[in-house]
Amino acid sequence: MGESKVELIREGAVAQLRFENPPRHTLTSEMVLQMSSQIAELGGDSAVRVVVLRSATPGVFITHYEVGELSGIAEGRRAVDPTQTGDTGGESPRLHPMHELILQLEALDAVTVAAMDGLAMGGGLELALGCDFRVMRDGQHVVALPETGVGIIPGAGGTQRLARMLGTARALDLILHGEMLPPRRALELGILSRVYPAERFDAELSAFVTNLAERAPIALVQAKRAIRQGVELPLREGLALEQAAFGRTMASEDARAAMKAYLKGERYTFKGE
Repeated sequence: MGESKVELIREGAVAQLRFENPPRHTLTSEMVLQMSSQIAELGGDSAVRVVVLRSATPGVFITHYEVGELSGIAEGRRAVDPTQTGDTGGESPRLHPMHELILQLEALDAVTVAAMDGLAMGGGLELALGCDFRVMRDGQHVVALPETGVGIIPGAGGTQRLARMLGTARALDLILHGEMLPPRRALELGILSRVYPAERFDAELSAFVTNLAERAPIALVQAKRAIRQGVELPLREGLALEQAAFGRTMASEDARAAMKAYLKGERYTFKGE
């Protein structure tokens, strides 16, 4: 077995979390804790505008969460009375570190991009669903939540995020059947944001990330918050949230300077102020 690791690489306004776990390329509890620590570090760095999650191994994103760990947990619960499992006395249950990791991703001010170089199933896809964008290399690989095939369900937010993204009918179909989706089909359904030809994936990904990094940071933060928080609110409350976010952008130096530059036909470089 190889040794898993997660490496944080900074390149100006872009940060990459590059992970590897040969030979199965699964996600482990150790990797989850490493990512969580590094994302917490990025959350305190206002200079980072885009965070890219990517495997260091070509042809794969994350195969799935490590089944050996899940099997061990299942064995440990065999003697537990099912009626008592998860009973917290009426209190909200403590979330698993995997849930907390993905919530961290969603809460980042920086735009997050899952650069999916290949296969992404189970926990790998669930991690990607927590990102703002999912960009995938075209090819024969698949994305899927196949957990019902081994007697469990997606346990890292897949049932919740996929249903919110696609609607309950589509989520039920995909999850109950454990359907394997090629990149173009996943794009059609709205699971993926972009699919690029294999030979141009790196160049297209770079252009995609650079475009985001060069846009107005304050506007991106406020738009992301308005969308992610507003979608859970009644329309009137969502409009109030958007109005407040719009006001914050209008009060920024970037907005004032960029609109003046636009009227003059000039290009403006955003400063995040």
